[in-house]
Amino acid sequence: MPQGDYIELHRKRFGRRPDHFERKRKKDAREVHKRSQIAQKALGIKGKMFAKKRYAEKAQMKKTISDYGACWILSNTIKQKRKEKAGKWEVPLPKVRPVAEDEMFRVIRSGKRKTKQWKRMVTKATFVGAGFTRKPPKYERFIRPSGLRFTKAHVTHPELKCTFNLEIIGVKKNPNGPMYTSLGVITKGTIIEVNVSELGLVTPAGKVVWGKYAQVTNNPENDGCINGVLLV
Repeated sequence: MPQGDYIELHRKRFGRRPDHFERKRKKDAREVHKRSQIAQKALGIKGKMFAKKRYAEKAQMKKTISDYGACWILSNTIKQKRKEKAGKWEVPLPKVRPVAEDEMFRVIRSGKRKTKQWKRMVTKATFVGAGFTRKPPKYERFIRPSGLRFTKAHVTHPELKCTFNLEIIGVKKNPNGPMYTSLGVITKGTIIEVNVSELGLVTPAGKVVWGKYAQVTNNPENDGCINGVLLV
């Protein structure tokens, strides 16, 4: 048995002091005043560090309180609307194979002696926006190779039974997780937004539809192109 458990053992056998909870309540009540005294008397760097720590704690506390207040304001109607919005489209591939991190990334060794291993190269197809600028190579954690960057996709309209070569606007959701979505990784089952202006689609109000979602149905890293089905 570990040597440090004798207090816990004694507590299990004989229980706590009769006035334990009262003493604890009083100690917690005094803690506020004690903290105030430290804040007033601490000088120099110690005072600055204490103030910085308390500032962060108070900010977090305010956020927690506001989050708690906001959570019950959302009525059941809004929640229901969200559910309806989430299930708006019947996607062609409801379930896809999860991609392991080892398969998604390749470890890149860096540094003079090639001992550092914090860089990762994305091995899957990616979408990078037109205005994207790379970080300096020294500080770039996730490397997206130019050869695996795609700007267009072959999208099939399920009702028209026609395939169009459309520009990709962005990656809406990667089923493997939000990190891959933010990196713009395109794998099988990913929801992408495509520019459908050349299709001439209009809304009931008569406005031209620019962007629509499509689901990727192939493995782009193997095929060298992106095939998808438009969600209508």
